[in-house]
Amino acid sequence: MKNYAWPWELRRNGVLNMNKRNIDYIGKYNQRKFYKRVDDKLITKQLALANDIAVPDLIGVVEEQHKINEIPQMVLGRTGFVIKPAKGSGGKGILVITHVENGRYYKPNGDEVTPNEVYRHVSNILSGLFSLGGIPDVGLVEGLIEFDPVFDGFSYEGVPDIRLIVFKGYPVMGMLRCSTAASDGKANLHQGAVGVGLDIATGKSLYAVQFDKPVLTHPDTNYELSQIQVPNWDVLLHTASSAYEMCELGYLGTDMVLDKARGPLLLELNARPGLAIQTANGKGILGRLKHVESLKGPTLSVEDRVAYAKKHFCSNPNF
Repeated sequence: MKNYAWPWELRRNGVLNMNKRNIDYIGKYNQRKFYKRVDDKLITKQLALANDIAVPDLIGVVEEQHKINEIPQMVLGRTGFVIKPAKGSGGKGILVITHVENGRYYKPNGDEVTPNEVYRHVSNILSGLFSLGGIPDVGLVEGLIEFDPVFDGFSYEGVPDIRLIVFKGYPVMGMLRCSTAASDGKANLHQGAVGVGLDIATGKSLYAVQFDKPVLTHPDTNYELSQIQVPNWDVLLHTASSAYEMCELGYLGTDMVLDKARGPLLLELNARPGLAIQTANGKGILGRLKHVESLKGPTLSVEDRVAYAKKHFCSNPNF
């Protein structure tokens, strides 16, 4: 894809723009009364557990300022942990501690985080600094995800995650987000993570970008991104598809990770998934959305929706 294109070129190539996404898909298929099921990560976690969907361990919830002092006891004996806002978005406000030694906390890059810095971070979460609309929030303390070694070299100082766009229960497009030094160990494309488009049929890499420009290798490790094959792909597709019934949102982004001991885990859901997944795949998503809209008849089972998506939305690599 070129760096710049005329609007008519984008439409011809099936690229979904923000206005059309907001009006024709989010506005039409996502009822606002269900937003809290995905905007609040604590509610999402509770719903997932009720539907037998695996999620990272919940160590504790910090709801008030005076409970911040309980965090050291919460994480006692843990080798690492994650603190995140329940109502945050875009990866903001997430503190990842990958090493604990003698009561001292260390980030993925080795920098130490003092207890006072942890308390200040959680205090900012409670005040709503990272939440949608700046409303008061709560802090979630979760167990650290154990990096699946299958992705060794494809991510830098962070756990890669898998984003799948699900429309009316059909997984229509996917990507792997790999952290980099530029993204500070976070799988956020806007901060410099690498986005790798994935074939819906196989979970194999198709294309990759960093800062919206094509890349062939990871910028920090030089691993060839064309060699990526996501394991447990069918489980990931089924988990994403089943989120449709769980949250009752028609246009949905699902974020999942692979834990080396527990396998696929659902991190969070997004009622307003971004459009960068099209850049990561080197193609637009609009044709697939219209394809699903054209389907008639009763709602298929999760298994049948996944099988249909694998058959009709497969792609060839662009590397």
